[in-house]
Amino acid sequence: MSGLTVPVDAPMAGDDIMIETEDVGKVFGSVRALDSVNITARRGTVLALLGHNGAGKTTLVNILAAALPPSSGRARVAGFDVTREPREVRRRVGLTGQFASVDAQLSGRENLVLIARLLGADRRSARARADELLELFGLQDFATRRPGTYSGGLRRRLDLAASLVGQPDVIFLDEPTTGLDPSSRLRLWEIVEGLVAQGTTVLLTTQYLDEADRLADSITVLSAGSVIAGGTAAELKATVGQRTVTVTPDPAAGPDAAAAALRRAGMEPVPDRENGTVVIAIEASKDIAAVIRALDHAGIEATELSFGEPSLDDVYLALADQQTRPRPTAPAVAP
Repeated sequence: MSGLTVPVDAPMAGDDIMIETEDVGKVFGSVRALDSVNITARRGTVLALLGHNGAGKTTLVNILAAALPPSSGRARVAGFDVTREPREVRRRVGLTGQFASVDAQLSGRENLVLIARLLGADRRSARARADELLELFGLQDFATRRPGTYSGGLRRRLDLAASLVGQPDVIFLDEPTTGLDPSSRLRLWEIVEGLVAQGTTVLLTTQYLDEADRLADSITVLSAGSVIAGGTAAELKATVGQRTVTVTPDPAAGPDAAAAALRRAGMEPVPDRENGTVVIAIEASKDIAAVIRALDHAGIEATELSFGEPSLDDVYLALADQQTRPRPTAPAVAP
């Protein structure tokens, strides 16, 4: 399509790294919004930024989109330095914020055509690209309507479509599903997954832990402008606690008898009398067999058994607790 193809001569970082920061910091007056942040994301992956409001997520996105200069450190997107080569960076990224940024006075199709024209496409190519995106996002039936008549989910889809007009290599999604209903969130997730499968790199900021768990290849957790944890969802979950087995014993035995049998086998069960269950922490899924053997040895039948792992909610709460917990001070040394 004339005027819409992204240049392919971009200098790439090693191993196809599309997003990279080195000790990036940002100061606003006396406020340090970011402090020595280091992240990387490869082509065709999703990097999720988790953090509370004010953690620095949006500030980092603005720096990577070359909309805000860093106070210190370096950042590169698609191999280009955001400070020295901001124009090249902007040509290769799409940015979608928390609120729809399309023109309310134009129809959905007119918005997309206008953006394509501003990017240099001729009229025919602009219309073709608009129709392509309307189909991709399921907006054909709403193409002639103004965004003001759209639901929240439709407006968000149009906003994301607008960010893709220029076929960017990298997309920054800043809390894109905030305020959406569950079905609209699911539809947007499916669209993002489709884009990533085609090689697009996505930087996602979100406060929805299930969203990060579903979409992210890697996760970075920010707090007060600093990185406090990072890794895959599975790696982060492994840092906060053991897996658990929840057993519902035969009512004739009850949770207390089941707990006693498990203690005799060297375990540390926690009975839940209200729900009639027993919860046991285990190291690995193979330990489930030991739980069953201990109950069988005591003549107790398990009517139901479920296996659970820590969630990202557990990770986030544990990290938040570590950040707010007072740090021990060194004892005073007598002179």
